[in-house]
Amino acid sequence: MQAVILAAGEGTRMRPLTYTKPKVMLPVANKPILQHVVESLAKAGIDEVVLVVGYREETVRRFFGDEFSGVRIRYVSQRKQLGTAHALLSAEHLLNDRFMMLNGDAIVFQDDLKNLVNEENAIAVCEVQNPRDFGVVELEDGIVRRIIEKPEKPPSNLINAGIYVFTREIVDYLKKTPLSVRGEYEITDSITMAIEGSMDFKAVKIERWIDIGYPWDMLKANEIILSSIERDVRGEVEDGAVIKGNVAVGEGTIIMAGSYIVGPVVIGENSIIGPNCYIRPCTSIGDNCHIGNAVEVKNSIIMNNTNVPHLNYVGDSIIGENCNFGAGTKIANLRLDEGEVIVNVRGKAVKTDRKKFGAVIGDNVKTGINASVNVGSLIGNDVFIGPGAVVGGFVEPRSRVF
Repeated sequence: MQAVILAAGEGTRMRPLTYTKPKVMLPVANKPILQHVVESLAKAGIDEVVLVVGYREETVRRFFGDEFSGVRIRYVSQRKQLGTAHALLSAEHLLNDRFMMLNGDAIVFQDDLKNLVNEENAIAVCEVQNPRDFGVVELEDGIVRRIIEKPEKPPSNLINAGIYVFTREIVDYLKKTPLSVRGEYEITDSITMAIEGSMDFKAVKIERWIDIGYPWDMLKANEIILSSIERDVRGEVEDGAVIKGNVAVGEGTIIMAGSYIVGPVVIGENSIIGPNCYIRPCTSIGDNCHIGNAVEVKNSIIMNNTNVPHLNYVGDSIIGENCNFGAGTKIANLRLDEGEVIVNVRGKAVKTDRKKFGAVIGDNVKTGINASVNVGSLIGNDVFIGPGAVVGGFVEPRSRVF
């Protein structure tokens, strides 16, 4: 079976991480989000994937090539991101008679996908605690009758998970889809017209679905995926290092004496860990990283080629690629009043639903000694933070803070 994955958008709510890479290529448990999706599709029996790409598409093309995980990969460029219906229509010339469509920025699992592959026209639905943030579905005898986008009073907790099985009949409705109030051509409007035109869509309930809308959602996804990893230590572990629980360590990585690692944790290849550091559960550390002396890392994502080398604390944070922390740089992750962390996203205060959340730091950021990063900070790429500086809120890319 064929699957079409929408992977063209930047993901503006994920800034500052997406200033330098597309959202679907952000890493969770040391794999791009899109890789998790493709691998799940392969395990579910999908043999061809059409990737609809756009923003920084060369990153996606270079990583996946023409075949990945035993699946043929084909590409379509969506030059202007004009909505989900427009994205699917851009792949019209490659569509099979029956195909699956899904988003590249939500992690799904093979067991749920297997329940969809034999359907003809179907919509995956999922129960969530906050249905007001999604499209809520109304069912009648297991058939979707209506999708209500972000209702003030949701009729149920059952939402549209953005995973569909279509026949080519949907193309006729894609071509008729009008612009929405958001100025986009949206697949839910196409489906609404198809339902009104007598097409039936079976509701198929899925159990596990991780929607990644904001950077802190990556931490939740990281926790979930790491909870199922197995112990797999391929690097060198010196005498005096302690590794407890399920920890995966890549080839070429050295765990130096005095390091204390509590799983679940994943560490990439050719990294140097220690000596005398503490890595706490639900942490992923990429390739070619250095986590050094008297450093503590907790429940965080640290991307490739980043150094956190001495006397640092990183908690509940996401650190981009090619960053370097000066000695004594620390990230706060708890408000003094212990209230929910609120983050400034594009001038809007956004609740994280997290009591502990540190910072999101883009690529190529450097800090001086004893720099302090306040709780809930968003720091753009290529920022320099000087010795002793205290930063908070949103810091624009390429800024200099002293």
